[in-house]
Amino acid sequence: MRKLDGADAGGQFVRTALTLSVLRNEPIRITNIRGDRSTPGLRHQHLAVVETMADICDADVRGAAVGGETIAFDPDPDSDGRPRGDDGEFGRLDGGRYTVDIGTAGSVTLLFDALLPLATILDSPLSITATGGTDVKWAPPIDYFRHVKLPLVGRYGLVAACDVDRRGFYPDGGGRVTLRLAPSSLEPIELLERGSIEAYHLFSTAATSLADRDVTRRQADSARDRLASTEPGATDDQPPIELATRQETTATTQCPGSAVVVRIDHGTGIAGFTTLGERGKPAERVGEDAADEANRWLQGRAPVDRHLADQLLVLLAIAGGRLAIPAVTDHVMASCELLDAFGFEPRLDDDEGTTVSIDSPVFQ
Repeated sequence: MRKLDGADAGGQFVRTALTLSVLRNEPIRITNIRGDRSTPGLRHQHLAVVETMADICDADVRGAAVGGETIAFDPDPDSDGRPRGDDGEFGRLDGGRYTVDIGTAGSVTLLFDALLPLATILDSPLSITATGGTDVKWAPPIDYFRHVKLPLVGRYGLVAACDVDRRGFYPDGGGRVTLRLAPSSLEPIELLERGSIEAYHLFSTAATSLADRDVTRRQADSARDRLASTEPGATDDQPPIELATRQETTATTQCPGSAVVVRIDHGTGIAGFTTLGERGKPAERVGEDAADEANRWLQGRAPVDRHLADQLLVLLAIAGGRLAIPAVTDHVMASCELLDAFGFEPRLDDDEGTTVSIDSPVFQ
């Protein structure tokens, strides 16, 4: 059983460790869970990931409870033929249909992020319907997941689809979303340079209770205007980025809330930028904040945004390759250290930019 210490990490450490445990079919024990948080231990959203992973692979789990600071997770307690991690191969996993209720406004997208890499070891399709928060703090909104992340990973062979039945904003949650994964084979990920900027897409969402204030239109208008006025390099020879899609959604939901996602397409990939509405924050400011984040990214050279910089690392470990990222954040460092603990040996290079490399994946 691989022993891991979460004393200096947060919830992402737990989610990634569980994903790697299932991929490698290797038992793990995590102590000091979320040890650097003011309220350490598992919260509802982390427990939902543990329980969902356990259901999918019929794992043996000990210590899984809200507030629990130590868990033991064995993805294959019966060792029924799936190879263990040291055999040099990934295990295999049956698909099926599962449902999970996070029970709070805990993020659905963070649950799905943990499950997405499992497509590479599936023998049959897998469907997960989750109830919880779709657009909440400390997590990418659901439109980022389905309009930015899924299209990008799809370019490398991961087959997935996401259907939103109902939105869920903080604090009530109550959103309902289904993720469908098909057995997938990943190509090596080579994202070192940003291609020429092609177009951008706007996704503006607000609860029906905000419809009389025209929040979706105001958010989208302000994001569009800010991108058009400050987009770097917008000269006579290089006009502003073309708006390819503008989608405004009024969502029936249990509580008020709003979100904006800006997606930018370029010659080699996709990047996304998000902002959530808050009580007392004008809709115009919400759109401007998302556009400002996009404009800051445009000033750099990385082909992906800061969310993808961290989230793609597990897929990089599976397929191998090289990824240029905007910066080495705490999340990136924690993910690299965890991958190294599992034997994937990521390498951080900083030569006119930051690159994460895994030359040869552990498993073929």
